[in-house]
Amino acid sequence: MQRPIIAILTLLSPLLLGTTAKAANPSHVEQLLTTRECAGCDLSGADLSAAHLIGADLRDANLEGANLIEANLEGADLTGANLSGANLTAALVTNASLNDSNLNGVNFTKAMVYDADVSGASMIALTLDEAQIFNTGIAVGGESPVNYKINEE
Repeated sequence: MQRPIIAILTLLSPLLLGTTAKAANPSHVEQLLTTRECAGCDLSGADLSAAHLIGADLRDANLEGANLIEANLEGADLTGANLSGANLTAALVTNASLNDSNLNGVNFTKAMVYDADVSGASMIALTLDEAQIFNTGIAVGGESPVNYKINEE
């Protein structure tokens, strides 16, 4: 009687304990930080906090769940990138291309998003607390997506 129970628990243990989290490819992280070119790279869950990614080529990159707190993404090309669940708290996103990207669940708390192209981007459940959004097609409710601050004190 114990053998079938042990066999069943052995088979079910990965489901009961959860699956392993997807992690960034370390060579892709190094490539990005060295060359600022990483189109199509797997950077999911990467810690890129305070990284200087000025003008970085991140087209079609997977940045799902990445830590981009205080990152500088000025002029970065994130066209078609997956940033779902990424943390861009206090990040600088100026003149960046985010068109056709997945921004679902992105945390833009205290981020500065100026003149960014978000055309065609998916933007469900964004966190915009104290974010500064200018000349960018991100709006709250019926507000104009141009020249306003969110939760400015």
